[in-house]
Amino acid sequence: MLCPFCSANDDKVVDSRAAEGGSAIRRRRQCLKCNRRFTTYEHIEDNVKLTVVKRDGSRVPYDRNRVIGGIEKACYKRPVSPEQIQEVVDFVEEELFKQHEREVDSYEIGRVIAERLKRLDQVAYVRFASVYKQFRDLDDFLDEVREVLAQTQVEVPGQGRLFP
Repeated sequence: MLCPFCSANDDKVVDSRAAEGGSAIRRRRQCLKCNRRFTTYEHIEDNVKLTVVKRDGSRVPYDRNRVIGGIEKACYKRPVSPEQIQEVVDFVEEELFKQHEREVDSYEIGRVIAERLKRLDQVAYVRFASVYKQFRDLDDFLDEVREVLAQTQVEVPGQGRLFP
């Protein structure tokens, strides 16, 4: 394992345990050269490959890195840690592999991600939903924000009333 800080190939495992959901092993490692610590996740490689059916009908292999990338974009400059993103991805994968044997619609993947992001960070959720639900204009965006606010019953600052 290469150290992400100094690129040395010499480390020791300090802690090892099952990640949330049990679909991965979380290992805390320490570089023996620079003594810095970092976390790695090991995922069990399944012989059963999941195929994603995209909106246009094309089929592509499921790619964990694409899911991570989409969530990272939604969480950009938000108080969401990399560990929380990994937990979301682990949960999504666990749900997908439980419910689908061979194929899954990209819309279903987006739904599971959105459901999880809504609980984690509302701004990240709205960002993700704007792509996942293909907002056409600002009204679609505002409708989604109103729906999120209605579910959380947020008080409008200075007005002493609940929105909306």
